[in-house]
Amino acid sequence: MDVHKETIVLAGMRDGNQFAEFERTIRNEPGQVKKFFQRLSERETNMFTCYEAGPTGYTLYRQLEELEIPCLIAAPSLLPRKPGDRVKTDKRDAFMLVRNLRNGEITPVHVPAEEDEAVRDYLRMCADMKTDLKKCNQRLLQFLLRQGKKYETGRNYWTLAHRRWLKSMEFAHSLQQETFDEYYTAICELEEKIARMEDRIEELGAQQRYAQQVSKLKCFKGINTLSALSFVVEIGDFRRFKKAHELMAYLGLVPSEYSSGVSRRLGGITKAGNSRLRRLLVEASWHYRHQYTPSKRLAARRKGQEVEVIAYADKAGRRLTRKFNKLVYRGKRSQTAVTAVARELSGFLWGMMTGNTSAA
Repeated sequence: MDVHKETIVLAGMRDGNQFAEFERTIRNEPGQVKKFFQRLSERETNMFTCYEAGPTGYTLYRQLEELEIPCLIAAPSLLPRKPGDRVKTDKRDAFMLVRNLRNGEITPVHVPAEEDEAVRDYLRMCADMKTDLKKCNQRLLQFLLRQGKKYETGRNYWTLAHRRWLKSMEFAHSLQQETFDEYYTAICELEEKIARMEDRIEELGAQQRYAQQVSKLKCFKGINTLSALSFVVEIGDFRRFKKAHELMAYLGLVPSEYSSGVSRRLGGITKAGNSRLRRLLVEASWHYRHQYTPSKRLAARRKGQEVEVIAYADKAGRRLTRKFNKLVYRGKRSQTAVTAVARELSGFLWGMMTGNTSAA
C-alpha cells in the first residue's frame, strides 16, 4: 500500500507469482478501507499487508489489526531500491512494496502502544517549544545588536543579571520599545509553557507504567526525566536489540564505512535512525567531560534504587569520563570525543534496560 493523506494505492500479489495481480486506488478513509478489506478477505486467506512509515502514522496499521489482517510498516531507508530507477509513481511504489513483502525484504519499524505514542507526542511538543524559545531568544538579541546595545557586564545570557539588564532597556523611539516588549513577552510566555510541560513530564515519568524504567535511567549522569522517558517511549522494549551495537546503529552513532578491495575508508557517524534520541544522548554526554563525581541532584535521583543499579551507573560514569579525556589528550576535537562517549553511553543504557550489566 502506498499511503497518502487522501488516497491509498494498493497492489496485490500471490506467493510464487512474479507480477502483481491487481492494482486499486481507494480513498484514505476508515469506511473505505474497511469495506475494501472485508470484500478482499471473503476470497483471500493468509493475507499480509505493508506500507511505508510516513506522516500518516499508525492509524491504518491499527485499523487493519482490528480487522485481524497482519500488517508491517516498512522502514523507508532500509527498503532495497535499484540505483538506476529514476521513475517514481504511486503505482510503482505499491508494486515495489508488494514484491519486497513477498521476498521477505521488509524491515519493520517499531509500532508503539497508543499510550506510549501519546506520551511521545507530548515530549516532542515540549522539544518543539524549546526550539521556538531558542529562536525567540536569538531574535531578541539580534534586535538589540542592531540597536547597538551589547551585554558586556557578564559572560552568559539569560541569567538573572542579564534579565535585569534587559528590563532596564530604554529606546529613543516608542515603536522600538514596543518591538522589544513584544519580543520579551513572547519569551516569558514560552518559558511559562515549558515550565508547565516539564512539571507534567515529571508526573508522566512517575506513572506506574514508566516509573521503574525511568528511575533506572535517571541514575546515569546527564539523564533527567525528559531524556529517560523519551528513551522509554521511543524505543519501547530494549530487548528487541540483541546487542548493544544494534542500538548504537539504530541511533546513528556508528561510523559510516566505504570499503572496496584493499581500501578501507571510515567516515563520520551515519546519523541514521532516531535523531531525537541521538541529540539527547549527545547533550547528556557533555556532562562526562569533567571529573566524575556524583552531584547532590544525581544522588537525589538515585534514592531508593538498588545498589547494583547505582554501581553500574557509577562504573559507566568513570569509564565515559576516562574515554572523553583520553580522546581529547590524543588530539581529537571535543565534539568528536562527545560523540564517541554518546555511542558508548547508549551501550550502557542498553545494558541497564536489558539486565546485561555484567558485560560492561
